[in-house]
Amino acid sequence: MTTHAATHHDDHHDDKPHGFLHRWVFSTNHKDIGTLYLLFSFIMACVGATFSGVIRTELMKPGLQFVQPYFFNEMTTLHALVMIFGAIMPGFVGLANWMIPLQIGAPDMALPRMNNWSFWILPFAFFMLLSTLFMPGGAPAGGWTMYPPLAIQGGDSVAFMVFSIHLMGISSIMGSINIIATILNMRAPGMDLLKMPLFVWTWLITAFLLIAVMPVLAGAVTMLLTDKYFGTSFFNAAGGGAAEAPSSRGTASDARERDRHGSSNVRPPADILARGKRTPASRRAFESIVRAPIAGRVDSWSPSR
Repeated sequence: MTTHAATHHDDHHDDKPHGFLHRWVFSTNHKDIGTLYLLFSFIMACVGATFSGVIRTELMKPGLQFVQPYFFNEMTTLHALVMIFGAIMPGFVGLANWMIPLQIGAPDMALPRMNNWSFWILPFAFFMLLSTLFMPGGAPAGGWTMYPPLAIQGGDSVAFMVFSIHLMGISSIMGSINIIATILNMRAPGMDLLKMPLFVWTWLITAFLLIAVMPVLAGAVTMLLTDKYFGTSFFNAAGGGAAEAPSSRGTASDARERDRHGSSNVRPPADILARGKRTPASRRAFESIVRAPIAGRVDSWSPSR
């Protein structure tokens, strides 16, 4: 009976549908889906390397060489999104699909159909993202971190970028749920948590982190979208928002001062000068750098001087 069970276990691992369409498009086998993830990761890495080549070529010498500044910013933004969400994350998810069931003794992932779906969301997401290169107004040009307000100054490509990030986040959350369910529910008898390989442990922790982080990213890019199309001011300082982070709005006393002066983003010059005064210690440290010769004194400077 044990031999029969082991044989059935191995057959399930190597069960491959016949035909290209059933094998690769409708597959629920964790090895095939892992291979699809790794292949997609390699293709996106090549695309991201192409964008990186444009960036490096432009920075080869000072001044404008080959591309315009706005297109350079487009390459920076797309390179970041493609490399992070298209190359690095799918690559590791592909390894997880391949290795986790094998390392914990599971016949497959816990949710194989959702595993298939979580992969096939990605090609559509990146088709939307890369299609912005051919739109009027060009691709998103917000830099590596989609920094506002620069990120919302483009055309309709901003909406495509935000929606593609939502799709990437949905794919990541679905994959993370699948990994957590597989590890916690499908371990072989005798394989408790403390006996799991380190690779499985790292993915269990990473999956929880992804579930916690991706909704936050989705909320942030949605705020970018509403700032551009619905007149909100999440990242608009003139409307009371914060262009850098919520903490940049200051304390409650700062808010009361802004309200007293009748503006949410403008302080009187005297207020700016008063807040810009240095303490005696910081003034001495500043003067020790400015007045010192460049050779010798700068290397020996310390904050205590």
